[in-house]
Amino acid sequence: MRIGVDACCWSNRRGFGRFTRELLEAMLAIDKKNEYLFFVDKDTAAGDGMPETVRTIVAPTLVSPTEAASAEGRRSLRDVWALSRQVMKHRLDLFFFPAVYSYFPIFNRTKIVVTIHDVIADHHPDLVFPNRKLKLFWKLKQNVAIRQADLILTVSENAKQQIIEYFRLPESRVRAISEAARPVFVVLPQDKEMVSVLRRYSLDSGKRFLLYVGGISPHKNLQALVGAFHQLISDSRFADVRLMLVGDYKDDSFFSAYWPLKNYIDQLHLDERVIFTGFIADKDLAYLYNAAALMVLPSLEEGFGLPAIEAMACGTPVVSSDRGSLPEVLGEAGRFFDPLDTRMMADTLKRVLSESDLRKEMREAGLSRAQQFTWNKAAKDTLSIFNELMKR
Repeated sequence: MRIGVDACCWSNRRGFGRFTRELLEAMLAIDKKNEYLFFVDKDTAAGDGMPETVRTIVAPTLVSPTEAASAEGRRSLRDVWALSRQVMKHRLDLFFFPAVYSYFPIFNRTKIVVTIHDVIADHHPDLVFPNRKLKLFWKLKQNVAIRQADLILTVSENAKQQIIEYFRLPESRVRAISEAARPVFVVLPQDKEMVSVLRRYSLDSGKRFLLYVGGISPHKNLQALVGAFHQLISDSRFADVRLMLVGDYKDDSFFSAYWPLKNYIDQLHLDERVIFTGFIADKDLAYLYNAAALMVLPSLEEGFGLPAIEAMACGTPVVSSDRGSLPEVLGEAGRFFDPLDTRMMADTLKRVLSESDLRKEMREAGLSRAQQFTWNKAAKDTLSIFNELMKR
């Protein structure tokens, strides 16, 4: 089977970029039978980490995939046609889109698999797109993708059911796999390297901090987290705790809530208690997971919630929103709150921070839970889905 892949988002630092890299690398590691062709733009082709064993086809696009997959969706018809034309030049059996963000139509009989990670943009369009024009562009792109796709892939059972219900699709057209943590995310010793990493991000060894990892988009609900954090540290038992927010906020191409969030932090006089780190490479991030008192995920919705798995793999207790896929991913290892109720969020944080036996229980359950998710399994499931589709 000749499999074409839209690898334009290979270098993207958001979750769908990581999904693309980890899944495809796992597939290439176990699949020695099929031939893969990666279709990319010139910027992606020139970047680091592209597999040397895979044939790469470069399309002459004018706009980078990061911009094209952004909230503003700036991909011209010329670029769409450039990508489509390159794909149609090759006799492919199947074409795989690891994300719908950079989708482009294919006008031949090639089987098409499109990954839709979630329906966040459909449930909360005002929190994802800055204006009406961009909402309409997104809907058009996604609707064309759904219409053309022979099969839709997603990353959790929760996301699968939401896609089926929202788009009124038969269950046979949507399949779910899962994501996993990279091997770098493991339990690490409290050594000199950890002390060095903590100092790099203005933290002292032994000091308690809450950790959030992800985007700064409005649907991530970080203003509610800051409000709950303010309530938390108003209690003298938790006056020493800090909040660390890890993720792109300056170079993120998606709709960012950074400035409203920063203004809210300043209004509450928390500018010295809340730390914005920007993007952090995985090696340092693994140390931060290990050092954190808790990982907090306050999202209004998630398709999967990869940081939850990463945190559990590092032995970090996770306190999370009860929305979207997060309860499915965390299982009994997590503790949950209503993301719209800051008092409940703060109370949940207080309870877990104050009960060492509970944290130990969550740590052990989380380590066990994380082992159930592997990229090897995701790769095998994806290949099985591809083979099944080709028999239709």
